[in-house]
Amino acid sequence: MTEIVEEKLKLLPDSPGVYLMKNEQGRIIYVGKAVVLKNRVRQYFQSNKNHSPKVRAMVSHIADFETIMTGTEVEALILECNLIKKHRPHYNISLKDDKSYPYVKVTVQEEFPRVFITRRLTRDGSRYFGPYTNATAVKDSLKLLRRLFPLRTCKHLQDRPCLEFHIKRCLAPCVGNVSEEDYRVMIKAVLLFLEGRTDEVEKELTFRMEKAAEDYNFELAARLRDQLLAVQKVAEKQNIITGAGDQDAIGLARSEMGVCVEIFFIRSGKMIGREHFLLGGSEEEKDEDILLAFMQQYYHRAAFVPREILLPLEIPAEEQLLLEEWLTEKKGKAQVHLIRPQRGTKRDIVSMAASNAEKYLQDEAAKLKQANEQTMGAVRELGQYLGLSKLPNRMECFDISHIQGSETVASMVVFEGGLPKKEDYRRFKIQSTEGKPDDFLSMREVTTRRYVGLPEEELPDLIVIDGGKGQLSSALEIIRQQAGHLQVPVVGLAKQFELVFREGESEPVVLPRHSQALYLIQRIRDEAHRFAITYHRKLRGKRNMVSVLDHIVGIGPKRRQALWAHFGSLAKIKAAGVEELASAPGMNRPAAEAVHNFFLMQQKLIEGKGKDNQVGEDN
Repeated sequence: MTEIVEEKLKLLPDSPGVYLMKNEQGRIIYVGKAVVLKNRVRQYFQSNKNHSPKVRAMVSHIADFETIMTGTEVEALILECNLIKKHRPHYNISLKDDKSYPYVKVTVQEEFPRVFITRRLTRDGSRYFGPYTNATAVKDSLKLLRRLFPLRTCKHLQDRPCLEFHIKRCLAPCVGNVSEEDYRVMIKAVLLFLEGRTDEVEKELTFRMEKAAEDYNFELAARLRDQLLAVQKVAEKQNIITGAGDQDAIGLARSEMGVCVEIFFIRSGKMIGREHFLLGGSEEEKDEDILLAFMQQYYHRAAFVPREILLPLEIPAEEQLLLEEWLTEKKGKAQVHLIRPQRGTKRDIVSMAASNAEKYLQDEAAKLKQANEQTMGAVRELGQYLGLSKLPNRMECFDISHIQGSETVASMVVFEGGLPKKEDYRRFKIQSTEGKPDDFLSMREVTTRRYVGLPEEELPDLIVIDGGKGQLSSALEIIRQQAGHLQVPVVGLAKQFELVFREGESEPVVLPRHSQALYLIQRIRDEAHRFAITYHRKLRGKRNMVSVLDHIVGIGPKRRQALWAHFGSLAKIKAAGVEELASAPGMNRPAAEAVHNFFLMQQKLIEGKGKDNQVGEDN
């Protein structure tokens, strides 16, 4: 215990509040709340016999702490949630990747509201729904919503209808095609739909459809009928569970993969969706502590709080009362109850949520096992098939790319542990074969540049040459003769039948057709090919651009290079105006006008030829 901590322990207040533990670097490593700060904080520094290993480890890193007094326990709870979200302390239980959870936002404060996905909650008067863990599912739901309701998508109202209006996906409020009152009625239906109250949406759409038909407004009635049918189709997928009311059912599961919490969302007696959350820093925590930490963090950012929250286990009575008070205050309309159901339908729902959480962890374990088989498992398998004495953990693969000898390039890609290590990729512009195709000579050059003089500690465990015996022999000539210290295994991968040729072996190794070793060596070969082709195309495009610019008076090598560096492509140079061209480094206005006029004249010639061809066809 440091002197600073000893002094501060004597000055702790008796009020409720929040405490922040810090390490020697001043980083906040834990945030907690207390009814009485003096009692709670001192407990950490008294006898640690009853402390968990995690708490003992945390206390050993505490060099300082701060306290913030609050008026009530609820205020302390809210402040704790805010500080955990802001600082993400190492020793707190926390939702993994919680910063990226998406919400659906309805801008009800605007004259003609919009609906879109956001990842930021702001107090701007909008309605928010979420958070959701599956961004793809949220996007699909938003697409469905826009098919059901022709909402505007533009950020600002335009002066004329856009494409969305012409394909009947917007009512064009920008030009007054719909009144604010009618648009608000549609937004009300959208809000009910997002809340899961499809029954009320159906009633509202049915009433408006019948009214429109009575008024002989058959176009509107037909649109409302289509919306009604679509909503009914969605409602068919929502099974009635509890009869009535809004509830969240929470299930919790643990495994070697970690802790998963699953929530079932039940609105008006129907299950409308579910979300799962993984929690970090929870390995040594009790289930009730995990549940409390989850509820605090989730409902702190949740856009909607139901009247009932069904729990999978009991939590301390004082914590339950505090949470109910906080959630009721957050909801602002009715009392929120935390219930642990003992029997009946509600108990079945909680069990179902727990089963789904357990299933998710099992699926994650299966994915991890499969990923391991495709990475380190494949590395071990490949090492066995090739008879290597050492696992090929780091593999380097080379490929050559050219068109009839022009712009010959080579690529080197690196796989470590069966996965690409892109920061170690290298590209080589081959100098020795310019103008004449010679893959063997190219391979000798690239292996020379890569391995001659390379320190032994930087050598890979396996070198893969994309090619058969010829390319392998060319590479070995350099690797073994000029870099005599290099005893790394080298193999060649023939394009046909994926035959693997080894040094000193006349017969190739045939990897089993569906083996992970074969899939791994195919992946590294394909990646080397992709990387080489990409570089070759880039050089070819640069060469083609330079050849066009060669015809412009006043544009020499330095200005050509400056234009390429500034614009990056020929298309952008063609599209640029005189002022934009003149702003490029090394350019002036006369040179910019020359470039602009050159491409302008080219365009006119092309258009003239097109007209001549059209006249010829007419004749």
